[in-house]
Amino acid sequence: MNNNNLPLGQIAVVDDTTANLHLLSNLLEGAGYDIRLFPRGKLALEGIVYSLPDLILLDIQMPEMNGYEVCEKLKVDELTRNIPVIFISALNETFDKVKAFQVGGVDYISKPFQAEEVLARVATHLQLYQMKKKLQETNIIQAQQLTLQNHQLLELNQALEKANRELQNNYEKLQYAQLQLVQTEKMATIGNLVAGVAHEINNPVGFISGNISVAQEYLQDLLSALALYQQKCPLDLEFAEELEDLDLDFIAEDFPKLIASMQSGCDRIASISTSLRTFSRTDTDKKTEFNLHEGLESTILILKYRLKANEERPAINIIKNYGHLPEIKCYPGQLNQVFMNILSNAIDALDESNEGKTYEEIEKVPNCITIDTKLSENKKNILVSITDNGMGMPEEVKARIFEQGFTTKEVGKGTGLGMAIARQIIVEKHGGAIACHSELGKGTEFVISLPLS
Repeated sequence: MNNNNLPLGQIAVVDDTTANLHLLSNLLEGAGYDIRLFPRGKLALEGIVYSLPDLILLDIQMPEMNGYEVCEKLKVDELTRNIPVIFISALNETFDKVKAFQVGGVDYISKPFQAEEVLARVATHLQLYQMKKKLQETNIIQAQQLTLQNHQLLELNQALEKANRELQNNYEKLQYAQLQLVQTEKMATIGNLVAGVAHEINNPVGFISGNISVAQEYLQDLLSALALYQQKCPLDLEFAEELEDLDLDFIAEDFPKLIASMQSGCDRIASISTSLRTFSRTDTDKKTEFNLHEGLESTILILKYRLKANEERPAINIIKNYGHLPEIKCYPGQLNQVFMNILSNAIDALDESNEGKTYEEIEKVPNCITIDTKLSENKKNILVSITDNGMGMPEEVKARIFEQGFTTKEVGKGTGLGMAIARQIIVEKHGGAIACHSELGKGTEFVISLPLS
């Protein structure tokens, strides 16, 4: 027995000869092994699965089921396939030994056997089996640890990716918010400037307009008094000649026309001032009633300096096809910003399409921007279409036109925010829709749909 009084391993001995069973039992138990004896192959197969041995000593020639058949059944069973099998047989032909290894045996001991040989082979294969089991157990533990580590690493990577995505999203949101703030402040600055100019214009225009009619009355009174003086008092020759040179009849006839022209100019300035105030309207927290045509007109007025003819091209024509629209509840200042972005981009597109063309070539196909407004067929939406006859845009540009940060303009000339903000204003702030239709060589159309309620 071993020093710890524990068996070195459990060995199953399968042999139909009682003498061999007793001999092997005594030999192996004396060496410190735990022995289980089976006189038949079938009995061994039934008993082994209940308590798996560490090694099997198997006779070949047995009734009912020989050792080869027993070994084959052991090797197809998941529980027993790895248990080492040593054949012990009086068959000593090479063929028998080869077959023993073919069916899964690990060794072959010929009868009559020597005790030392049996113990040596048993010890060797038990040690190999136990090392193999230990290695398998270690591999399983390592595999489990590796699986756990891989799982933890995967979770860590997923958490890191999620954190990176959130960080990227937050960065993009911050960048967008910052750029939007710049854009909003720019529009607010323009609005304040325009409102200030309109206010400053109103005072002198009001003063002039209010005094025109008075000036006309004063002059009419003077002319009437002078005519009466001519009738009642004789004039000396010099004064008469002076009055004749003045041509009082012409002055009396033309002065009202002059006053009317001045009044028309004042009315035009007042109209411009009204348009400026319309464009610069400051939005409140609540939507207000607004006439979209007024917003479009005020935006066109602000951009009129860019529409005028210059040395490089004729004026850009604005074609208005306005339908009969009701007022709409909205944020007027924000919608004016959308109109400003789209019309500005249309002018830019036309200027770009003019590059390389002569003044005469542009005159033959005049630059124009067409604005159409109408109610949708179901009368639930207002549709605004702004179309230019510029060079259009390719599909890859059209697909990204509302993407934040995307711009086709040179560095320093565009932030890539204009259309992204326009989409946000129309879709998120007003619950509407905005679409872009464009074809190379034919121009670009933006269609805005705004719900009436």
